[in-house]
Amino acid sequence: MKKILFVCMGNICRSPMAEGIVRDVFEKNGIKAELDSAGTISFHSGESPDYRAQAELRKHSIDISQLRARQIKPADFEYFDHIFVMDHTNYSNVMMMAPDAHKHKIEMFMNLAYPAQNIPVPDPYYGGDSGFAKVFKMLSESAEVLAQNISNQ
Repeated sequence: MKKILFVCMGNICRSPMAEGIVRDVFEKNGIKAELDSAGTISFHSGESPDYRAQAELRKHSIDISQLRARQIKPADFEYFDHIFVMDHTNYSNVMMMAPDAHKHKIEMFMNLAYPAQNIPVPDPYYGGDSGFAKVFKMLSESAEVLAQNISNQ
């Protein structure tokens, strides 16, 4: 069973949305995996996902209300098979934290849908409600490709 971690800055918007969307896509495709999300900072540790992230996912019958923010930790690099990061800054931060032996596990999440383009998932926190809809659409694209890739393995 694959173990997949999604990472953004605070772990209250993009990475819990990615976790919820991927969980939903995997369930619909009969894929079993262990999914989690984390942030590169600890500021929001213990908090629920942003209410706007929860509202956007509820529109698509996905519930992420039970998720709680946490900071990425050294053990994550050993434990997870794949670590998908949402933007360039967090990618750089995660790469700096990762032991050399595990750097190959780290990738920009949107590279699944748009290989080698390094397209960041924009942080919707300050962008109003419409930013969450855009992020949902983006994350859903890569979630579908991830499901196809795992099904074909």
